[in-house]
Amino acid sequence: MIRLPGGLNTDLCDTHAKLTRRDLLRLGGSSILGLSLGQLLRLNAQAATAPVAAATKGVPGWGRAKSVIMVYLQGGPSHLDLWDPKENVPDKIRSAFKPIPTKIPGINFTEVLPRLAQVNDKFTMIRSMSYTPNGLFNHTAAIYQIMTGYTTDKVSPSGQLEPPNAKDFPNFGSNIVRLKPVDTPMLPFVMLPRPLQESNVVGKGGSAGFLGKAFDPYTLFPEGDDLDMEKMDRLKTDDLKLPQEVFAMRLKRRAKLREAIEQAMPDLEKATANYNLDEYYQRALNLIVSGRAREAFNLAAEPAALRDRYGRNTFGQSLLLARRLVEAGTRVVEVIWPKVANSDNHSWDHHQSLTERMKDKSGPMLDTGLSALFEDLDQRGLLADTLVVCLGEFGRSPERGVSTSGNNNSADGRDHWPYCYTSIVAGAGTKRGYVHGESDKTASAPKSDPVHPTELLATIYHAFGIDPDTIVYNHLNQPRELVKAKALTKLFG
Repeated sequence: MIRLPGGLNTDLCDTHAKLTRRDLLRLGGSSILGLSLGQLLRLNAQAATAPVAAATKGVPGWGRAKSVIMVYLQGGPSHLDLWDPKENVPDKIRSAFKPIPTKIPGINFTEVLPRLAQVNDKFTMIRSMSYTPNGLFNHTAAIYQIMTGYTTDKVSPSGQLEPPNAKDFPNFGSNIVRLKPVDTPMLPFVMLPRPLQESNVVGKGGSAGFLGKAFDPYTLFPEGDDLDMEKMDRLKTDDLKLPQEVFAMRLKRRAKLREAIEQAMPDLEKATANYNLDEYYQRALNLIVSGRAREAFNLAAEPAALRDRYGRNTFGQSLLLARRLVEAGTRVVEVIWPKVANSDNHSWDHHQSLTERMKDKSGPMLDTGLSALFEDLDQRGLLADTLVVCLGEFGRSPERGVSTSGNNNSADGRDHWPYCYTSIVAGAGTKRGYVHGESDKTASAPKSDPVHPTELLATIYHAFGIDPDTIVYNHLNQPRELVKAKALTKLFG
């Protein structure tokens, strides 16, 4: 039996004992806490650092971000009915909503976004997002591409994928927290308030994949249906609390077991002389004991007026929580629009009843919550080093009532359209009040500066001081780039 060295404590046995070579050999032949010695050595060998290419020195935006909030509008919002309205076009293309001026001269939004129209001098718009489908015409495959930077081999004609598995490419957040670990006792990567999902395919593109579960996000999915607008008031973070029967000092003493193993490891052929076995355990321990994460999740600590400003709904309160998390030290927060992709009501998947649903449901939630996030981050000085990215997996068809993906669309519905759509980027040195690219007369295709979703991912990595060409090794130990694209340095001031 491995014995735990320590002081004289009433809750420990064999307090005089030391860790012996025999103990270590016994450990090496079996396992501890689910990891064999061979696995530990393999994890050590796979430890990675983010290389810095000489060419990146002095490049705009490099290393400006300390955190990122991905606001993911799952379902694919219509760019023509939000950010990029068109005039002097046929009735089947023109939005039912009136265009309104914004803070940027000559740039209009629709009347659905009055508050965002007053803060667009704080962010960059990319009006030329575009890619060719190649099996990505439906949600799941398109989501996977945006979240990982890669397409999957197994795409059905409908765009459905197999469920998540350990062979998947990692979510970009997992890559970031692996290469840029947090240095405070805080959850590094949080996903809320629901998983990525289409039909029964849940979580595809939202895990660490072949990096291993150690880099999975902490998922905060409150109980309740998607239409339950008060479920953020019922957050449960029981796994971030110490059980009543476990005292903090006792838990800390248990950590000495790992310390002892680490100190003796060089005796094993000196193969693990530099392996810090205790690092991840100590981080998890500090996270629980410090209570920092628990406090970050306490939305009730915010003034009622600010909570009202974000919107008393799942999306608005999720954005407020995202701000609290990055303020406390979380590196990556992904806020997934709180409605499954191919559904009704406040989903962005507007195959029918677009005008009513966007005007009364999805539109006001987006306008209120996202504008509050930009104002709040800016007022607190957090926008200086927090990157905010807002987009969906594609836009919607310029012409209403037509089928582009095999779906049925009403006369007041738009189908999927990856050829041209809009995304939003703010903070961490990106330009304020800037519009990158332009769509053509009907918002069907980019007129200038087309931007592929993988280029946006490369830009996120760049903002963290991570070269997009950084190599990671998959489950077959094959080298793969983080993403096969270059950063859009024009977005930075």
